[in-house]
Amino acid sequence: MKKFRRWQRILLFSLLCLTVLAPILFVSVGRKELISDLSTLRYRRDSVQLNAIEQEEGEGLKGPKLVVYDEKELDSRVSYSASEENNDSKKYGNVGEIDQVSKRSQRAGSMSIPFERTNHESREENQQIPQETVTSRSEAKGQSNQTTAQHDQNMRSPVRRFTDEKVKQMKDDLIRAKAYLSMTPPGSNSHLVKELRLRIKESERAVGAANKDSDLSRSALQKKRSLEVTLSKASHVFPDCSAMALKLRAMTYNAEEQVRAQKNQASYLVQLSGRTTPKGLHCLSMRLTAEYFALSPEERQLPNQQRVHDADLYHYAVFSDNVLACAVVVNSTVSSAMEPEKIVFHVVTDSLNLPAISMWFLLNPPGKATIQIQSLVDFKGLSAIYNSTLKQQNSRDSRYTSALNHLRFYLPDVFPQLNKIVLFDHDVAVQKDLAGLWSLNMKGKVIGAVDTCREGEPSFRRMDTLINFSDPFVIKRFDAKACTWAFGMNLFDLQEWRRHKLTALYNKYLQLGYRRQLWKAGSLPLGWATFYNRTVILDRRWHKLGLGHEAGAGPDGVEQAAVLHYDGVMKPWLDIGNGRDLTCSLDSFTNFFCKVPNTFCLKCGSNLLGAEPER
Repeated sequence: MKKFRRWQRILLFSLLCLTVLAPILFVSVGRKELISDLSTLRYRRDSVQLNAIEQEEGEGLKGPKLVVYDEKELDSRVSYSASEENNDSKKYGNVGEIDQVSKRSQRAGSMSIPFERTNHESREENQQIPQETVTSRSEAKGQSNQTTAQHDQNMRSPVRRFTDEKVKQMKDDLIRAKAYLSMTPPGSNSHLVKELRLRIKESERAVGAANKDSDLSRSALQKKRSLEVTLSKASHVFPDCSAMALKLRAMTYNAEEQVRAQKNQASYLVQLSGRTTPKGLHCLSMRLTAEYFALSPEERQLPNQQRVHDADLYHYAVFSDNVLACAVVVNSTVSSAMEPEKIVFHVVTDSLNLPAISMWFLLNPPGKATIQIQSLVDFKGLSAIYNSTLKQQNSRDSRYTSALNHLRFYLPDVFPQLNKIVLFDHDVAVQKDLAGLWSLNMKGKVIGAVDTCREGEPSFRRMDTLINFSDPFVIKRFDAKACTWAFGMNLFDLQEWRRHKLTALYNKYLQLGYRRQLWKAGSLPLGWATFYNRTVILDRRWHKLGLGHEAGAGPDGVEQAAVLHYDGVMKPWLDIGNGRDLTCSLDSFTNFFCKVPNTFCLKCGSNLLGAEPER
């Protein structure tokens, strides 16, 4: 036992000595070989460097091109290089292999490019740098833009092409399923019919309002596959393609008819809402009427009535039964005027709304301006003509046969002591001073108006759209290509009107139109006929048309226009017109239209003109 332990100790001691002495022996023996290898490597490097220098002197080696990139080009280069690195990473497998490849390329480059340059070579390179920089910059810019555009197009085009493919396919499958379901015999309750109905309900819920594939859930895709399986079964049960084609044509025709009916109904409802009175406006008129009759006869008188017949002042007129519209027209005109004390406003309404409009201006007088309010009852001659002719015209829209609408053709009789007057429609707002209108040269014409001859605009009109040029009477007197114009803001020379006796001419055309179909209902075609060749065209900056339509007028010319005309059916005081036009936020006067709440009575009107609301 003692011998075994002694031999064990000797073996361990010998192994320890071997581990200590072996490294010393290896270092002493391999040192000479390492020194010899280093010396050969140094001599080899010197020879390679000398050979490279000789080659530079013989061939005139040029320096690398210096390229200056802009910030945008650098971003495009970085993005594209990143994509190249991603492609290289896929090619070599991992990052370690990429590093090895780059290191090898650096070693190879370091063997071919010299480490030192002579002074003569550096001078030559400095002379060549500016020219090479300009050319290389343009080349690099073109190449970077082309590569970036191609890369972006290749990356994005598949996304644009297939974003809604699955949604469209599900909708098409639904149409096919409904077609198969309609081809089954009535009262059938087979397994296929039940399955089709179930798949249709599931698919309709899955699609919902989705417009792109990303909106679909995983369960929707599973239901899509289930529907496809059911359609495959149905195609075996109904293999006749001609019957399917006929059914699809019938479904398409029914869908088109439904769309056409919905469009007609929507158009009719818009026209109907344009002819109705909002509840808030009706409430406002009733409250004003009640307060008017609570006043004594002396308190109902408006001030400065002695100035209403002064021909040296600026006279404006508006014919309307809308309290709020009259308030906006009068207040915006007076507020925009440089000399409001020279303004006289004439408001003509029917007997029903006379108390409400009178009470409004008693509560909210128009500053320094003068206002006169009259009723249609005051003009007995017009009432007789209206009862004999206008009421007999068959028109669905009462506005076309309204006496207030046709009162414009009796201006010399309504204002016998005036020489000039500006007539407004009640759907306008004034945002600039109109004093310049009174100094315009009318050139012997009767009416001044803006033209409506430009195609593509909402207010564009042709003579033959409202006048029947198939009648010989019309062909002899009018030209179908004549330029048309618009009502809304018109300057009238009443002296020339009386001299040409145009009111009698209007009555003649009115009677002819009743006996023969010469023009459509309304005052505009009669105006074109009555004032034919007696119209002077005004600059369009005086009168901006095209507001209040569904398409809407563009913002061009709105800020420069003196008068904004909402000649479309979407009037500013209607719910369908609130917020529709771009001009609602341009000016304080047009803001009147947008900020009027139709749910409260006097509060909306009092806020409109800055008065304190009733509590």
